[in-house]
Amino acid sequence: MNYADFTPKQVRQLVHDGKISVPTSGMCNGYAQANMAILPKELAFDFLLFCQRNKKPCPLLDVTEAGSPIPRLTAPTADLRYDIPRYRIYRHGELTDEVDNIAPYWSNDLVAFLLGCSFSFESPLLEAGLEIRHITDNHNVPMYLTNIECIPAGVFHGPMVVSMRPMKPADAIRAIQITTRMPFVHGAPIHLGNPEMIGIKDIDKPDFGEPSKIYDGEIPVFWACGVTPQSIAMTVKPAFMITHAPGYMFITDIPNAQLAIM
Repeated sequence: MNYADFTPKQVRQLVHDGKISVPTSGMCNGYAQANMAILPKELAFDFLLFCQRNKKPCPLLDVTEAGSPIPRLTAPTADLRYDIPRYRIYRHGELTDEVDNIAPYWSNDLVAFLLGCSFSFESPLLEAGLEIRHITDNHNVPMYLTNIECIPAGVFHGPMVVSMRPMKPADAIRAIQITTRMPFVHGAPIHLGNPEMIGIKDIDKPDFGEPSKIYDGEIPVFWACGVTPQSIAMTVKPAFMITHAPGYMFITDIPNAQLAIM
């Protein structure tokens, strides 16, 4: 079913009720989507500092009060325990569970961080007549670990993750112009062309998501990705961390237009 014209609240209710559990790319046109990371309060300041120092992969949209699952700035009627289609549970850096709600894992010392998502700039790209291959082919966006190290903060350090969209060079230039205006959802690409230059050895084998076909005359275009906290979890190995599953985002009530800078 096409959820492009649904409101964020409508989609979140369907997710909450367990009626949909699919990647959210293309849903709720015009509204910002968000990555999520949840950590115990004792690690929250270090992670907040990490996001402040690494705004390309981790642009902050909202931070909850300790113990509260309510994102008051981005969707005050939502509940982060239920309103994301799929979650991942990490323990000591190991992915131990993938679930459709996190109520059994919730505790009063948890702090949730919502980070801007590249799905948010896909609507303006589509409106400009650009193709988004993973939407065309109905699969999750491909995401890759890179050799680009994030700026450390407290206990947090590790490599950046990027998402990739194949484009003709002229379309890539237009995509740069459009996404530069949206720094709160990763902004302009960080790399175009040869994937090996950023440590990606096989473009057909993404670390997260599914591969996109790259046709003759196209180049891969890479944006910083909010799945980066999951690579950080695997590097730093905190005792406990919850994230969204890659591609299964939280849909906010914030129009994308509010996140554009000009």
